[in-house]
Amino acid sequence: MSPTQFTLSAMFVLGLSGLTFHRHHLLSALLCLEGMMLSLFMLLAIWALQVNMTSFSATPMLLLAFSACEAGAGLALLVATTRTHGSDNLKSLNLLQC
Repeated sequence: MSPTQFTLSAMFVLGLSGLTFHRHHLLSALLCLEGMMLSLFMLLAIWALQVNMTSFSATPMLLLAFSACEAGAGLALLVATTRTHGSDNLKSLNLLQC
């Protein structure tokens, strides 16, 4: 495993552990998800370059498009929950109130 792949894999694991252990605010959870998606994009792009197959070159762009859609939907959800509940604390959210 090259140092670049190790660094990006560690970036993914750190984002996953941040999402798992530090779930206090919705914004921090969204940032952890975005970091995970960015590391997956970089890993897929490096893998497509190493394989030298042009058929895999569209896969990282598709993942980046999904990541942008996820970020937009997440920020819209953040604004909606902040307006209705007054804060973005995940502990104060209750699904039964919706």
